[in-house]
Amino acid sequence: MIIEQVRGQMPLATGPIVKILKQGSHYKVIAIGLKKGTVLKEHKTAVPATLIVTEGSVLYKEHERSVELKRDTDFEIPINVLHSLLALEDSICLLIQG
Repeated sequence: MIIEQVRGQMPLATGPIVKILKQGSHYKVIAIGLKKGTVLKEHKTAVPATLIVTEGSVLYKEHERSVELKRDTDFEIPINVLHSLLALEDSICLLIQG
C-alpha cells in the first residue's frame, strides 16, 4: 500500500515523496515519488545503495556524469559521491540501502 500512497500524493506534491517500505538492522528499502521536473537535491550515501526505477524515468547526476534511468532499470549508486535526481516524467523509484 505504500507505493499506492506515494502515487496518490504525487499530483499535489511540491517536492520528492519519500516513504520507508521496510527496514532491518542492516538494510532499508525506500519508495521515492518524483513528479515530472522535481529534483531530489544533491546528497551522498554512506552505505551501498541500488536505485530501481519502477515507473517513469529519471536523470541521475554526479559531478561530471549524467545517466538517464528508464523504467525497470537498476543502478548502483557509489558511496560518498554527491549526486542528485531529476524526474524526466512522473516517476516512482525504489532505493535499497545496505
